[in-house]
Amino acid sequence: MIDIPVYQPSLSGNEKKYVIDCLDSNWISSKGKYVSLFEESFSEYIGARYSLTVCNGTMALHLALVTLGIGVGDEVIVPTLTYIASVNSIVYTGATPVFVDSLSETWQIDPDDIERHITKNTKAILAVHLYGHPCDMNRLQEIVKKHRIFLIEDSAEAIGSRYKNQHVGTFGDIGVFSFYGNKTITTGEGGMLVTNDQTLYERALHFRGQGLAKYREYWHDVIGYNYRMTNICAAIGLAQLEQVEEVLQKKRQISIWYQELLKDTPFTVHSEVNEVYHSYWMICILVPEAQKRDGIRELLLKAGIETRPVFYPIHMMPMYSHKYQKHKVAEDIGWRGINLPSYPALSYEQVKYVCNSLKHAFELI
Repeated sequence: MIDIPVYQPSLSGNEKKYVIDCLDSNWISSKGKYVSLFEESFSEYIGARYSLTVCNGTMALHLALVTLGIGVGDEVIVPTLTYIASVNSIVYTGATPVFVDSLSETWQIDPDDIERHITKNTKAILAVHLYGHPCDMNRLQEIVKKHRIFLIEDSAEAIGSRYKNQHVGTFGDIGVFSFYGNKTITTGEGGMLVTNDQTLYERALHFRGQGLAKYREYWHDVIGYNYRMTNICAAIGLAQLEQVEEVLQKKRQISIWYQELLKDTPFTVHSEVNEVYHSYWMICILVPEAQKRDGIRELLLKAGIETRPVFYPIHMMPMYSHKYQKHKVAEDIGWRGINLPSYPALSYEQVKYVCNSLKHAFELI
């Protein structure tokens, strides 16, 4: 029996009130006031000119790539240490993902390795703010400017994260966010595309809504997609956004507890590096030896504590492993990493129990 799950959403605000309002008004699909209210509030919160709701984070990634005109013959550089959606979305367009390694200190995409992989076919960099820690945005902006390529920020796990006091997702051409049930704020399923470029916003809006022409009813002038968010999901999202700072503060406190309780142990806690604000979507640790990780996780599960492995590097997965590659940092993190319980309602006593169980499990393995 799991007593402490790895994550669960916090639904303690106006979620029920706003959803009932949707039901009472009969506005439950993609039209309704909460869609625009959520978009406007999200733009204001992260400091972007335009925000566009979508049905989930994966489709936000695909929509970003389509909006930038990326397709067959193009290459998109992406970290191999990421969630599978970052890479699959590139393949959906017919483009080729080009894997690069990560930095051992931050776990984020390695700018030097990006430079080594740029070719004449490189169209974009898809930078992932993994587990809520921002990438080195100064370096990435320098690279895309130098090579005249696009920058897409996969901020699916990074609502609230900032680089030099600027919210992630607002540095590149397009940023995307996810609101799946285990994210810092949730709509159940949902996502957001953000940009400061009016043309890109209008292109994304056009593709999102089945390619419907702006000035002619039921006339479609491009092959579009039905990637819209429902009014009900947007209502939940608006209520969640109203509480985002409180949630971030709670998660930050949880990260401090973990760091204090695991100090002077064999475990390394993934923490902030340089001038960033880490939103700590997931609290992650590295065990000292890869061969001990799964045994530790099994013992934690027996103690009622749910954990997850850190994402496995994508270049090692069957559909992407046809060309042998070696990305040492990503592979090391992927085999030694564990996601610990990270939901905002965790108490100090629960975190202490997790940490004591970790220490005990390590002694037994």
